[in-house]
Amino acid sequence: MATYIMLSTLTEEGRKVLKARPARIKAVNQELERLGVKVIAQYAVLGPYDFVNIVEAPDNETIVRVSVEMGARGSIQLMTMAALPIDDFIAKLKGRRRR
Repeated sequence: MATYIMLSTLTEEGRKVLKARPARIKAVNQELERLGVKVIAQYAVLGPYDFVNIVEAPDNETIVRVSVEMGARGSIQLMTMAALPIDDFIAKLKGRRRR
C-alpha cells in the first residue's frame, strides 16, 4: 500500500454540515475505507487547511477516485500528495532498493 497526505479545506457548505453534525467526520472516514483507502491518522489543523489526513491506498487510481468522489459533494476541497518513507527515498537516491 502506498502512503498519501490529504490536505482538505471545508467549503461553506462543509462548515455548516460539520457544525450541525461533528461526528460526520468519522462517517466520512468509514466511507473512505469502503472506497479502498485506509485512514492512518487524521488531524484538525489551523491555517490554510482544515484537516490533514495520512492515508494508505493500493494505487494512484484509487486516490484519484476518492478525490473526485469527495470533491463532487461540494463540501470539501482536497489536495493529495504521494508520500515516500524517507529511508526509501534515500535508497532511491543511492540507486538501490531498501530491504
